[in-house]
Amino acid sequence: MQSKKLLKFIDNFESYICQILLVFFVCLLFLQIILRLVFSAMDILSGVFPVLEHWPLPASIAWGEEISRFAFVWFVFFGATYAARLAAHNRVTIQFKLFPKIVGDVSTFISDLIWIGFNCTMIYFSLNVIKEGFEFPEYSPTLDWVMAYVFIVFPITFSLMNIRIIQVNIMKHILKIEIADVDKVDPGGLIDEGLENEESS
Repeated sequence: MQSKKLLKFIDNFESYICQILLVFFVCLLFLQIILRLVFSAMDILSGVFPVLEHWPLPASIAWGEEISRFAFVWFVFFGATYAARLAAHNRVTIQFKLFPKIVGDVSTFISDLIWIGFNCTMIYFSLNVIKEGFEFPEYSPTLDWVMAYVFIVFPITFSLMNIRIIQVNIMKHILKIEIADVDKVDPGGLIDEGLENEESS
């Protein structure tokens, strides 16, 4: 039972990261909006009630927009990785219906190999960029963070994407597990469904 829970966690790892990042930057942006509304209201009221001038409020959190932007970028890349796990990236496959199934399978497999090659290229160059980023640091304007730390998301997510592409191909071609349509299923139940299909076969 514990191993099944662990497998489910690993299988949905990117999903959990995306949920945390989404909640974080949405709440932060919402707080920014509230602060601006309250600040403008207090500014107007201080003209009527001079006593309010003694309690100035910040118009916004100085670092809020910058860190929410970084969180959004991380969210997008981890989301792309999770989409690779769900086999949900856009593909044009209508032409394969004109040919035997093996043609579509082989073509998809070849395109996945090209995709893995592209990911490896991105990993290589992003590691070079990060290395240079530590040697010649560039700092973010508000938080004063070394940008190389922000760029770490690129090799991490492209490596995870390669793992997910290989995982999906093993599931489809070796384990013969049908990858469910993401528009018709609950993504959180994919690992359970995959295990059930494996047991029944």
